Amino acid sequence: MASHRKWSPTGTRIAGIRTPALATAALTSVALLSQTANAAPSADSKPSIEEVEKKVDDLYHQAEAATEKYNATREKTAQQRKRVDSLLDDVAQRTEKLNTARDELGSFAAAQYRTGASAPDTATLLLADNPQDYFDQTQLMSRLTSRQKVAVDDYITEQAATTKKRAEASQSLQTLTTTQSALRTSKADVQRKLAEARDLLSKLTADEKARLAAIEKKKQEAADRKAAELAQQQAAAEKKAQEAAAQQRTTTGTTATTGSSATDSSYTAKADKALAFARAQVGKPYVWGATGPGSYDCSGLTQAAWKTAGVDLPRTTWDQVNVGTTVPLSDIKPGDLVFFYDDISHVGLYVGNGMMIHAPKPGAYVREESIFYGGESIIHSVVRPA
Repeated sequence: MASHRKWSPTGTRIAGIRTPALATAALTSVALLSQTANAAPSADSKPSIEEVEKKVDDLYHQAEAATEKYNATREKTAQQRKRVDSLLDDVAQRTEKLNTARDELGSFAAAQYRTGASAPDTATLLLADNPQDYFDQTQLMSRLTSRQKVAVDDYITEQAATTKKRAEASQSLQTLTTTQSALRTSKADVQRKLAEARDLLSKLTADEKARLAAIEKKKQEAADRKAAELAQQQAAAEKKAQEAAAQQRTTTGTTATTGSSATDSSYTAKADKALAFARAQVGKPYVWGATGPGSYDCSGLTQAAWKTAGVDLPRTTWDQVNVGTTVPLSDIKPGDLVFFYDDISHVGLYVGNGMMIHAPKPGAYVREESIFYGGESIIHSVVRPA
């Protein structure tokens, strides 16, 4: 049976014009692309204020970590420079002694020449690459007086020592050059992170800056509440300890000071000096790599503070965390060092009541702030340095 389906032309009609199938497919693709473009965010879409806030915090954290790396490298550079200077001074002194020994041997050679003795042997000794080998392979010793023998021995000894020191100085110079290159790399890394953070903040509108400030305020309020909770817990624990001590005194009838109390008293005296210094620095700017007196970074401040109490802390947070005794957060006392982040890139000086004095970040000033400023999760450890 013949089909009765009506034939229809390929394509569709747009405004009365029949279009080929290929054109229709193209138009369909354009329409789909247009819909996709409208539905999906642009690659250049602006991040939310929360994303900016997190990114800026991350960049400042990275900058602090890079700063500690810079501090460590600068410290290493200073030590290596001292070693190089010492070695060069030693080489200069030994060279002078070697020249004196050479002059003395030269006078012997001249005397031998005048008397017809074997002057060339002594003269060749002065020019030999390895005087000891030359000395061993000749009969020079049998023709020298006791004074001349001492001069030869001194010359050989000084030349060997000078050669060794020159090699050490050369190696130390190479090491210093490598470290200086690493120092420049660390410095550039810090500057790059800070520039990126500043660039993000500079693009915020006035309204966005206000919203960012509101976010920071909420974080600070939460941190302050957490600090107050810690202060209450410690006050309760202290009261309980005092009651227990009073009960023990009543029971035993003694008021003797324990060794532990004496130790606590000694630490408190030192901590008070460190805290007095830190309080005097409040308001001074954070400058990465700075150790005072006009500005500080975080570890520079804690190092300077404890130095006034007679305690020499290392330069970086990574080394400071290993000095003293680690204590639980619940047992934290004024003067203790509070370290932050898994990479231990920040430190503050605890003042009590859940608060610390620290040099926070670039663009900020030394200030008193809750140790929970970034949440309890970022607290790495607490160390009592003395």
